[in-house]
Amino acid sequence: MGFGPRFLHSTGQAYKGGPNTGVFLQITCDDASDLAVPGQAYTFGAVKAAQARGDLQVLVERGRRALRIHLDTDVRRGLQTLRSAVAQAIG
Repeated sequence: MGFGPRFLHSTGQAYKGGPNTGVFLQITCDDASDLAVPGQAYTFGAVKAAQARGDLQVLVERGRRALRIHLDTDVRRGLQTLRSAVAQAIG
């Protein structure tokens, strides 16, 4: 288990090219405040979002079991909602 976007860079080869034994849950969120990348027309939030989408795309293309859950900027509320949904599902 890890959090990204760094997790794919450190462990990606183990499951992108290894046996299909993992189950991946990608939880993303919008930044409450975002910063522009100096000298560029995009933000750090846009870079992180693109990395997450790319990571998920590679997993799906390789037939990995993956699910993405996207939270808005209120991460605490989003995680509480997710926790309630999981509790109800396994109930």
